[in-house]
Amino acid sequence: MHPKDLYSAAQRILDGKADKVLLALDEVTVECRPEYYLDIMQTLRDHEEMHFELLVDLCGVDYSTYKNEAWPGQRFAVVSQLLSVKNNQRIRVRVWAENDDFPLVQSVINIYNSADWYEREAFDMYGIVFENHPDLRRILTDYGFVGHPFRKDFPISGYVEMRYDETEKRVIYQPVTIEPREITPRVVREENYGGH
Repeated sequence: MHPKDLYSAAQRILDGKADKVLLALDEVTVECRPEYYLDIMQTLRDHEEMHFELLVDLCGVDYSTYKNEAWPGQRFAVVSQLLSVKNNQRIRVRVWAENDDFPLVQSVINIYNSADWYEREAFDMYGIVFENHPDLRRILTDYGFVGHPFRKDFPISGYVEMRYDETEKRVIYQPVTIEPREITPRVVREENYGGH
């Protein structure tokens, strides 16, 4: 199926559920609100024309700034990449979390069981909560970690650093001691640079 045909079919099949169906660079993206997210994902998997049987990726996105400008819409989104092996097609689904202070989206783990660790990663890195996820907990950061490191307002050096203390024989957390600095690259020119 050509991307333009997939675009037309997605518009027709998801009419009234999707906010937008976009075609750009031969890629189809479906944008939706949280209340239609599960229905859209189920339809994309089960509809005989769609047949997107695999969720190959799911990630969080922080749009607090975009292209160095303030973003006018919701701050957080969840983006899923679906694959139809049967039709040799891919489609992207983007759902917006409505509350920037407590981003919440339904879990799709009951539709695509491969979403399990992807949703945990988006929770850990962005703080996006996936309602009805059976085991939503951090997956990449430490148990006592504070904050979500992929959020654009998270400091580059973090809040605390850890090290093993030989005298106490344990790991110690302490405030960050790294001082921010600007590094200007030094240019080294060879003697015969440029053929002179």
